[in-house]
Formats: sequence, C-alpha cells, structure tokens
Amino acid sequence: MSETIHASCVAIAGRAVLIAGPSGSGKSDLSARMLDRGAQLVSDDYTCLEAKGGQLLASPPPTIAGRIELRGVGIVSRAHLAGVPVALLVDLGRPPERLPEPQAVHLAGIAIPSIGFTALEASAPIKLEAALHLLGRPCL
Repeated sequence: MSETIHASCVAIAGRAVLIAGPSGSGKSDLSARMLDRGAQLVSDDYTCLEAKGGQLLASPPPTIAGRIELRGVGIVSRAHLAGVPVALLVDLGRPPERLPEPQAVHLAGIAIPSIGFTALEASAPIKLEAALHLLGRPCL
C-alpha cells in the first residue's frame, strides 16, 4: 500500500520524521533547521509513503527530489535520501500538549507515533530530536 501526503520529511540516524501541517506552519523552516543540525533531507512539502515488510518507507516525489523551499530565499538543492523507515510524525496543525499521551496516525496501513508540535520556537529542533528518542518507532 502507498500514498502521498502533505508533509516534509527529514532523516535522523536512519529514521524518518514526517513534519506535517498546513501551508505556512513552518514545515520547510523546521526541516532546514534540522538539516543544519545534521539531519538529512528526504522531501520538502510532499512525501511518498510505501508500506513494505511492516515498515513505512518515506521517499520524495521525483519532481521535487533534492529540493527544499526556503521562504524568502527560493528553492535550493540539497542531497536527499529515499526509502527511509518512518519513526514519527510531528503535527504542526495540532497544538502541543504539556505532557502528551501516546497517539498514533495510520498511514498506508501502518501505525506511526504522532505528536502535536510548534515548529517556529527556537527550541523546536531540540524538542523534535527528544520526541524521536522518546516516542519514535524503532526501525525493524
């Protein structure tokens, strides 16, 4: 099973984090800050998902592979990955909870941990890494 969703995606230590939210919520901004911290680009704004062997794999759509929009600057090229196992979805359209209960979304038939998130805080990259460590789905 496969689907394409409106979400950016970065890889941290071999695990993909989907960054979902409405236009202008900071998906590309947070992705760029994660790249600056050593993450690798998977895709910007749209991500192709494929269920395979019990894992959900993230890849960029071919038309935008290796590109990220930096609002106010333009579209820039970056190295990218494909086929990265998804471990977490951060939802910029859902306000963060102080002490969140575990939640999940089902994508291409696979349950993925999900957390409400604010992208434009200075601490957002640190919080994203902590959420991946605490809540993220391990790679098989």
